[in-house]
Amino acid sequence: MRLQNPLLIALLSLLMITCSSRQRIGEMNYVDVFDSPNGLSELTVEVKEGVLFYQFRYNGKEMITPSRLGMIFKDADLSEGLTLDYIAKSGVNETWTQPWGEQKEIRNYYSEARLYFTKNETEEQMNITFRVFDDGLGFRYEWPQQEKLQDFVITDETTEFNLSGDHTGWWIGAYQLNRYEHLFNETPVSEIDTVHTPFTMKTNDGTHLSIHEAALTDFASMTLANNGNNSLEVDLVPWKNGDKVRGSAPHKSPWRTIAFGESAGDLMTNYLVLNLNEPSKIEDTSWIKTGKYTGIWWDMHLGTKTWGSGENHGATTEYTKELMDFTAKHGFYGVLVEGWNTGWDGDWAENSDLFSFTESYPDFDLQEVTSYGDSLGVKLIGHHETSTGISNYEDQVDDAFDLYNQVGVEAVKTGYVGDFVEGGEWHHGQFMVRHYRDILKKAAEHKIMLNVHEPIKDTGIRRTWPNMMTREGARGQEYNAWSVDGGNPTDHTTIVPFTRGLVSPFDYTPGVFNLLLNDKPGNPNNNRVRHTLAHELALYVVIYSPLQMVSDLPKNLEARPDAFEWIKAVPTDWETTVVPIAEIGDYAVVARKDRNTENWYLGGITNEESRELEMKLDFLSPDQEYTARIWADGDDAHWESNPYPLSIRTQLVNSQTTIALELAAGGGVAIQFTPNK
Repeated sequence: MRLQNPLLIALLSLLMITCSSRQRIGEMNYVDVFDSPNGLSELTVEVKEGVLFYQFRYNGKEMITPSRLGMIFKDADLSEGLTLDYIAKSGVNETWTQPWGEQKEIRNYYSEARLYFTKNETEEQMNITFRVFDDGLGFRYEWPQQEKLQDFVITDETTEFNLSGDHTGWWIGAYQLNRYEHLFNETPVSEIDTVHTPFTMKTNDGTHLSIHEAALTDFASMTLANNGNNSLEVDLVPWKNGDKVRGSAPHKSPWRTIAFGESAGDLMTNYLVLNLNEPSKIEDTSWIKTGKYTGIWWDMHLGTKTWGSGENHGATTEYTKELMDFTAKHGFYGVLVEGWNTGWDGDWAENSDLFSFTESYPDFDLQEVTSYGDSLGVKLIGHHETSTGISNYEDQVDDAFDLYNQVGVEAVKTGYVGDFVEGGEWHHGQFMVRHYRDILKKAAEHKIMLNVHEPIKDTGIRRTWPNMMTREGARGQEYNAWSVDGGNPTDHTTIVPFTRGLVSPFDYTPGVFNLLLNDKPGNPNNNRVRHTLAHELALYVVIYSPLQMVSDLPKNLEARPDAFEWIKAVPTDWETTVVPIAEIGDYAVVARKDRNTENWYLGGITNEESRELEMKLDFLSPDQEYTARIWADGDDAHWESNPYPLSIRTQLVNSQTTIALELAAGGGVAIQFTPNK
């Protein structure tokens, strides 16, 4: 029986929070073991001569061998000489609801231990809180209010992740230009560089794990340095003068997280990072919507239109209205328009101080296009490209959001193209972490949803601020249009969902039907989309985003009505997600149930190898027959030589059916399951 009374639900949730206990210790040597609620995980914490260590077992297997903990300040070393004063133990068992997402109901079930430390002689205080889940671990450092740490600078974090073996890892290097937009390497851990997180690994026995962080709010982003001997150590992205973190007590670090799963799919459906964030600070989320959008965007990447003004200017009133007509005709949410505001002329990537966020080019009438869109039931999606001009943007952002409120814009795409900001700050350091959070809060005050490009990585903040809809933060579709290497390799989309995509929606911008980019003038790098049309369709399920772009030009989309039918049908908000079968870098099959109907949708993709996969449809409701409408690779389909053939058929299925998925090289399959009444 489903409970409908919200007060009763809240009361039951409170009752499920276990009673806490507090134990006085007062020692520099101590060992304790903390189990997860069902005993699947085991954390051991040891204080040895004032130095802190932890180790972790998952499903009976040692995953993290004894590893140091600690933080070093400019004027205090809190990595040694510590006395454990108290331990407080508690736990939580609750279920909370995402207002939108890939999983509506999320269970938050953990055992907690909070350890209170004092630095010998100088008496600085530091606490460490551990939360032990059946499928992972989170821990964070806390500095309560105290005279000694009123203003501080952190110079190093000594947290280690000493791994039990030389696992296979998928990674991108941390200190590279172009932010997170790089292809993933697959190597043993022993061969990695300093890497960004999430850092995904697979052990020899098939266990999957991912190291990341949660609730990055006012701290430097965490990267992982290779110390040799399967040891990783936290490396905080610095300010340009070398400081790692600036703050004053009370203050908290983000949670350091390790998520586990017996399969790659288990990692995708592990919600530990979300659970470690605070509940929503937005009480009324009714204004937050999901949907599909088109845009004046792909034209510029193809080179057929320009962001700047002139005869090929993309963001004109006339062209926007054409896109709005197309968008309304096919039932999509909105139209993204880039290049509408002054500042784009010349080399716009260098125009950080020239952008106006309230002044339109003469050939774009903001009020006219938003009114026209409203008459059709279509929203204009706003755009703010800063080119890393942070001060310029912060000076204007209140007026810019006010303007969008006046004309009815509900969602804004922001951008931060550039390698450094403010004369040398990383996108991943504390300076930009603060900026991204401040803009998100301002957007919430104005009831504006955000799609952030060139972002800080997601650490689950969408739980706290659910107007943070989606973001870039990896190589997306646009690289297929102009990258000097010709575009994303065929296996890219089989890796991203299990690395960068583990903790955040990804605005990959699928929906290109002209895979050979025949619209692109010249094309000296032989750019193209390196998979089949069926693969492109499947991405609408495999790569999650609550705002999904339909990126190609209208003429190309309408030229393939059978394929376009799938894009019009597939939802953007889900009740639940399952991953029946997947191997990182090889293939992925993801199934999601629509939040608003009883329909299920499945997307399956493969790398450059063709393959036939068999899987049971046991995620479907029992005792229910479904009609499966299947969009699959057609005869002789091949990503390189023949990417367009598409076979569409129907089949009656139920939860006991074993279905064969035949994927061409670089191919895919997309299926809609509709219950038969």
